[in-house]
Amino acid sequence: MGEHAGLPPAVGFVGLGRMGTPMVQRLAAAGVAVRGYDTASRPELAGVVTLVEEAALVADGVPVVVLMLPDSAAVEAVALGAGLLDALAPGTVLVDMGSSEPLRTRALAEEVAARGAVLVDAPVSGGVSGATAGTMTIMVGGPKDVVAPLGPFFAVLGRMRHVGPVGAGHALKALNNLMSAAHLLASSEALLAGQRFGLDPAVMLDAVNGSSGRSGSTENKWPNFVLPGTFDSGFALGLMLKDIRIALGLAEATGAPSALAARTVELWTEAAAALGPAADHTEIVRWLRQERGG
Repeated sequence: MGEHAGLPPAVGFVGLGRMGTPMVQRLAAAGVAVRGYDTASRPELAGVVTLVEEAALVADGVPVVVLMLPDSAAVEAVALGAGLLDALAPGTVLVDMGSSEPLRTRALAEEVAARGAVLVDAPVSGGVSGATAGTMTIMVGGPKDVVAPLGPFFAVLGRMRHVGPVGAGHALKALNNLMSAAHLLASSEALLAGQRFGLDPAVMLDAVNGSSGRSGSTENKWPNFVLPGTFDSGFALGLMLKDIRIALGLAEATGAPSALAARTVELWTEAAAALGPAADHTEIVRWLRQERGG
């Protein structure tokens, strides 16, 4: 067992990028042996993670395999195309911690079950800083009897919320990012209007964050990434756009009101065309300044 009660002794981990790297570092520090794979070389993880040459090899002798990949296409390429599912031992729990599409997650869960394993979706919110500090919110979808024993594992990485059956985590993550994207636009338009009027943005933020207009954008994104001009939250604009398109699709499919969601997607699509999908998502404020006269 790991150093902490209830932790799996070993996990497999596919996707050692900006989010995956601090996550496996935390797991290793907690006493979990990690078998990791990434398409890029990760020499900084040598000695921390047992790096393997093929994705399917991470499943060797581990009860839990984590995928931290950008979307459903990448997850399916690894799970089905690279043979990971066929390498899972019966009873293995496959945890998709990226931001996948809920319906495709449910379909993949059936493929996983056919091999005697179980899929749990557990997307995260909190960015690179949350992954490093272990303060992410983890939205978990899956059977209660499978999710509950994973509590100590998730506790190393952040705060787990079991939100429903498989697919529920990915649905909620997309909806969360829709809210995040909408209030970043709304708060930025308001703050830029205040600046043009002559108000100090730092003064505005201090006042708003003690008032009803506060949000994750005013409490975190503006003070930490926009005002300093670093625009380095670690979450790409293209990934935000992918998530909010998923959320809009869910709203439309269920008949929920979606006029604001649709307009939010339109504006983020325009920003992605101008800035490129690899731009940090907070750079949408730069686009607003340039394109909207801020």
